[in-house]
Amino acid sequence: MALNLTEGSVWKNLIRFSLPFFLSYFLQTLYGLADLFIVGLYNGADITTAVSVGSQIMHMITVIVVGLAMGCTVLISQAVGARQMKRVSHTIGNTITLFLGISIAMSVLLIALLHPIMQVMSVPPESLAQTRAYLTICFLGIPVITAYNILSAVFRGLGDSKTPMYFVAAACAINILLDYVLIGVFQMQAIGAALATVFAQTCSVIFACVVIARKDMGIHLSVRHLVPEKRLVGSMLQIGFPVALQDGLVQISFLVITVIANMRGVEIAAAVGIVEKIISILFLVPSSMLSAVSAISAQNIGAGLHRRALDTLKYSIMITVGFGFVISVIIQFISEPVVGLFTRDTAVIVYGGQYLRSYASDCMFAGIHFCFSGYFCAYEKSIFSFIHNIASILLVRIPGAYLASIWFPDTLFPMGIAAPAGSALSALICVGIYWKVFRQGRRICRKE
Repeated sequence: MALNLTEGSVWKNLIRFSLPFFLSYFLQTLYGLADLFIVGLYNGADITTAVSVGSQIMHMITVIVVGLAMGCTVLISQAVGARQMKRVSHTIGNTITLFLGISIAMSVLLIALLHPIMQVMSVPPESLAQTRAYLTICFLGIPVITAYNILSAVFRGLGDSKTPMYFVAAACAINILLDYVLIGVFQMQAIGAALATVFAQTCSVIFACVVIARKDMGIHLSVRHLVPEKRLVGSMLQIGFPVALQDGLVQISFLVITVIANMRGVEIAAAVGIVEKIISILFLVPSSMLSAVSAISAQNIGAGLHRRALDTLKYSIMITVGFGFVISVIIQFISEPVVGLFTRDTAVIVYGGQYLRSYASDCMFAGIHFCFSGYFCAYEKSIFSFIHNIASILLVRIPGAYLASIWFPDTLFPMGIAAPAGSALSALICVGIYWKVFRQGRRICRKE
């Protein structure tokens, strides 16, 4: 049964819905770290590099798929809020058809472009064969990986964020077990890591299908629901495509900043790499709020409860800003010990501490624009999220990191400021868009 998020305490709904998101993202982060840890435990740098490069590419693909799936989540949530279960069935059916076609096309295209992709990533010669094998298996598994993420998006659109968490937990457990068996026992190297990933997500998809078959969700799918409807597919892509594009460009910006760091020497490159991993963990809270706000607000918007959608945005900003502020203050005192958990190199620890101290406040500013992005998506205005993210990347993040690397060659502190400065610009743009575009929405809220 679809869960009703249009009643009860907005605050409690937000916490209850976002917590499973947080745990899911945490498990996915653990998932990626486990692959690298186990590969590094049984193999040399060449195999570790192959899996590291391959997992970076697959992470970018997954991020794009999840972004596209935002359209599915929002439309399902709106239909649930409006109590239009037939519309929910049509949306789910069209989602299956759309993403089946997209996943097959992506799989074929990426396999055809395998060699150019490895050239762009500058894969070391000793890692080429293993990287090719890893990516070939993962590219063939893209339909399964897509199904895994789409099923989660459907459940979240129905107001259920707990069940996808169980899917992630199952996939994580199976993946770690298979990593030890295939990489440790059978010495299958990068091939073993790829097979473990695809097989684990296949098991998770099967698990999800069993849950759907046994659980009374109030949805009845038939063949006619699979027939594409131009308006419905168009709405899905109108919401999801800007999100997918912005997420893809954000990942590219991280790669560009990594290149800038690499140009400054091995210690600085290592320091930036470690801090990026730490920040990715801290960003689990803003990321969880973005997803929660989009689903909860969309359901309330579908029910015509614009005031509750706005309250969801307000509470989420309070949570993320509060969390970000506390983290920023704490990091000022423990940045070097935190970086020291990942390395014993004194120079890397010093540089990493500098970078983390200035970068940490990004968690606070990013929390604001993440919440607004979820709110914009709920109103099918994800293009606004694309606009503020691109402005941040092109006007502040990349040029700021580059100029800081030139003007301040002996410290990473100024380079770390580029990220929160970019997020601050995004937050200002979001506030401006809200006041300009959603003023009518506030009048609606007053009339409820």
